[in-house]
Amino acid sequence: MWSHQHIIVCTALSFVISAEGLIQVFGYEGRGVNFSCRYDQGYENSEKYFCKKDCGSSDVLITTKQKNKGKYSMTDDIKIRLVTVTISDLQSHDAGKYKCGVTRWFIDTYSEVKLQIKEDRCCDTVNKTQSIEEGSVTISCPYDSQSVDKLKFLCRGNRPSTCRQQAVITSSNTQNGRFRLSDDRKSRIFTVTISSLTLKDSGSYLCGVQRNSGFDDFSAVELEVKAKLFCLKSYHISGIEGRPVTLQCPNSGQHDNKKFLCKGDQHNNFTDMMENQTKFKLLNVSSICFSVIITELEAADAGTYYCGSDSQLRFIKIQLAVVSSHETSSVSPISSAEQVTSQPPSLSPSSHNPDVSLFYILPAVFALLLILTFVLLLVLKYKTRIKQVDRINTNVLNSADNNVEMRINDIYELQEDAVYMNSSTPNMLSHDNDIYNSVL
Repeated sequence: MWSHQHIIVCTALSFVISAEGLIQVFGYEGRGVNFSCRYDQGYENSEKYFCKKDCGSSDVLITTKQKNKGKYSMTDDIKIRLVTVTISDLQSHDAGKYKCGVTRWFIDTYSEVKLQIKEDRCCDTVNKTQSIEEGSVTISCPYDSQSVDKLKFLCRGNRPSTCRQQAVITSSNTQNGRFRLSDDRKSRIFTVTISSLTLKDSGSYLCGVQRNSGFDDFSAVELEVKAKLFCLKSYHISGIEGRPVTLQCPNSGQHDNKKFLCKGDQHNNFTDMMENQTKFKLLNVSSICFSVIITELEAADAGTYYCGSDSQLRFIKIQLAVVSSHETSSVSPISSAEQVTSQPPSLSPSSHNPDVSLFYILPAVFALLLILTFVLLLVLKYKTRIKQVDRINTNVLNSADNNVEMRINDIYELQEDAVYMNSSTPNMLSHDNDIYNSVL
């Protein structure tokens, strides 16, 4: 006969519970599961088998004589009277009821096995958190009132089947290198702090709580570790309580990237102030910088700020001082316009920091080159026109000189003709008279 002792067996990839002859087995798809069935003394040499449904001849999956058959294997330790069954490559259709059987004369004896199978993944809801390289992050893992005394753990990845075995930290060993676990039993939340973060720490994590009956309980966390911010420069600015002040920050050149303005003593441990769109307003976004206006300064607004854009992960450190309006009553007041348009020295083109200066120098140089090119084109065009005019004038003068020369030659020829006529006229008249007298 099968023994009705209470048996609890936990394997690496499955969980087994046995009580009053019913053995509950829990496994994950794609993984394997094994469980044990104990029998009474006197049946050591009897054949044992594992079957499904009604355990007819066609329902037997494996026997102790076969030992291995497909995805099933079976061993019998007669010294401790324990039969172990292993099922590999579990699929959802493997879930259901099975039986461990012992061959006897007349009537065989059985012990029922119930197999439950889940997907080897978690979870539908994922909590997202982020931090900065070389910083730290704290992951919070809530649990129910029945799990106060249970084992808590954190593992990397998204496979519940191996999470507990591959845990980076557990409640039984609360310090493991950069990982530290603390358990607040009153609020039923255990937290894991990871220090000295690297970019490789980014990825999926599972918070786990061990269950003695059934599957372990899990919640999923997605951690994003961003590259360490690079400080361009820092500057100090002051404003009057109750009035606005404008902070100017570097931009990466992309208008659709995320801008941040954070407050805190350390750039890797701060509060994002841009979430308060009423008091902190984004304006004057350009390719090299953007502005954030604090509408009404309060004494609590004083402190250290970091601002920049996500894509380049570079920032400017701003030290803001808030002066009470009573302290400024004895001096000439500063207008709101002056506060809004105040220019931080770190973003000035004359700044000695090369990275910040480039924000202004490069566009100015480019514009100056365009202007010089335009002026040069105008000069070249003007000189070309002058040459064309000179060429036309030269042609005109040459043409005029030729005409004058021709006219002078004509005059000389006429004068010669006149002289010839004057000298030849008396002879002609004398000749004519001779002809006339001869005729008479």
